[in-house]
Amino acid sequence: MSLAKIKHIVLVLSGKGGVGKSSITTQLALSLSLSGHSVGVLDVDLTGPSMPRMFNIEDAKVTQAPGGWLPVPVHAADPEKGVGELRCMSLGFLLRGRGDAVVWRGPKKTAMIRQFLSDVLWGEMDYLLIDTPPGTSDEHISLAETLLKETRPGQVAGAVVVTTPQAVATADVRKELNFCVKTSIAVLGVIENMAGFVCPHCAECTDIFGKGGGQVMASDFKVQFLGRVPIDPQFVMLIETGRKPEYPQGTVINGIDFSQGVQNANGNGNPTGEVTKEASLLAEKYRGCSLEPVFRKITQDIVTAVG
Repeated sequence: MSLAKIKHIVLVLSGKGGVGKSSITTQLALSLSLSGHSVGVLDVDLTGPSMPRMFNIEDAKVTQAPGGWLPVPVHAADPEKGVGELRCMSLGFLLRGRGDAVVWRGPKKTAMIRQFLSDVLWGEMDYLLIDTPPGTSDEHISLAETLLKETRPGQVAGAVVVTTPQAVATADVRKELNFCVKTSIAVLGVIENMAGFVCPHCAECTDIFGKGGGQVMASDFKVQFLGRVPIDPQFVMLIETGRKPEYPQGTVINGIDFSQGVQNANGNGNPTGEVTKEASLLAEKYRGCSLEPVFRKITQDIVTAVG
């Protein structure tokens, strides 16, 4: 089994589409890597594989090796900076183009997921994050059955459940929490995504979708609430264009000043305005994002919960 040397497997789940599971998975992976952990990301959203684009490795090709596939590297480990290796595997690497549709029935999806779990050669790794499609259908059942059957006791650390604040979202995500109960998957915690919008001009955060729905849901199910994640347009620009985040004067988050002048003075800025969309630089640029301290706290809580 290709998962044998992985210490901890974490699923990213949600019963609702469009809540930002892939962006949450991306930032969890970057944050864990920046904390020195070796990380793999497995994208099992077969009809909407977005992880290659999130990591800017869409043009990469999967390498066949004796015994299976080699995951695509995002960046190598850098012990001097305390950064762990990050790699990714997705059906997106096997498609001819970004716009190609995957028109598969349930049995073929199930077979593909089982192949991903058995034939990808991850090697020794601290964390494997599995980005899943919305719902509780064939993919989730196949994933849960295969993991619980093929992994060691305790290797599947649990699931991070993602929602947005609105009641229409939490109503569907509650079904995912019930799915975890029925399949004996521990819930590491709930993340409330899109909890506010960070204005790119004044850095004020406005609760455009309301707030608190995810925390109430976590309380109802007696699981840990990991935190709220606002929408930050600078993170979107980082992913789409490779531009390092830049914030107006006075942007202070969790006691850290993200103002452009301060970042440049600390050597973390991009004074020339140069845009370089390169996967190997993504983690370093992410250090300058307002969401980085938010996810640093979230990943610390996950690591503590995993033990």
